[in-house]
Amino acid sequence: MKGFCLTFTIQKENKGMLLRDFLKDKQISKAALVDIKFHGGALLVNGSAVTVRYPLQERDVVEVYFPIESPSEDLLAEDIPLDIVYEDEYVLVINKHAGISSIPSREHRSRTLANGILHYYGLQGFQATIHIVTRLDRDTSGLMLIAKHRHAHHLFSLQQKKFAVRRRYEAVVHGIVKEAVGTIDAPIGRKDTSIIEREVREDGQVAVTHYEVLKQGQAWSHLSLRLETGRTHQIRVHMAHIGHPLVGDTLYGGQKVGDLTRQALHSCELTFFHPYLEKELTFCSELPRDMKRMLDGGQGK
Repeated sequence: MKGFCLTFTIQKENKGMLLRDFLKDKQISKAALVDIKFHGGALLVNGSAVTVRYPLQERDVVEVYFPIESPSEDLLAEDIPLDIVYEDEYVLVINKHAGISSIPSREHRSRTLANGILHYYGLQGFQATIHIVTRLDRDTSGLMLIAKHRHAHHLFSLQQKKFAVRRRYEAVVHGIVKEAVGTIDAPIGRKDTSIIEREVREDGQVAVTHYEVLKQGQAWSHLSLRLETGRTHQIRVHMAHIGHPLVGDTLYGGQKVGDLTRQALHSCELTFFHPYLEKELTFCSELPRDMKRMLDGGQGK
């Protein structure tokens, strides 16, 4: 079984380059090259094994085989239905339902999205570790991006550092948000008295959230939110910080309303530059039924 492979045909402008420098331009890291050298990968030019010092010629065909990835022995494959919005050989976009964790934790060791993805990979005869690019809280629903290979994850991580993986959320918060459009720029860090909760604090990490009011009821506001940063619980913490906690978010001061048993937060839009197809992709997800019912019924406190 061969691992994930990238293939390039050398153009005139790359003639004479060392393979090492060409691969660097293609954002294949030194660590990846070391992994290829010592853990079962291969560098081939025109079907023959070469070293990174090989001088490239025009029309050379370069194949980069990455080592086969072995999933963690602690992660069990479990038959969990996946709502797959998009898939190719490089990425998965999944619409996660509320009530399922992204990865195993001390509180939820199984029945997570990662367990379900591993089972799905097994059905396809595909072996890899689970590379979640955009993680969601257990009770947040919506779109998530998963890289199917370590190198794809690396490229998306580079995009995230430049804020090029963009996400839009919709939320329902308590109270009437007076400003129709606003930005919350407040650093977030772990709360001293909890291993779970976060809070706005001076020594926290930079966190920026932009919001727009979509609709208002008697005592609630329906918001569209975009993140510049991706801190843990960022939207939940920021909205509580300005006095408008999410409906249903009891951890940060919200209250349950009707049959909405979780925080009213949904990842409704995901945009990223596909590093292999070399084009930008955008995916959208409608509000789930529980949030729609609340908005349609005009419930809120």
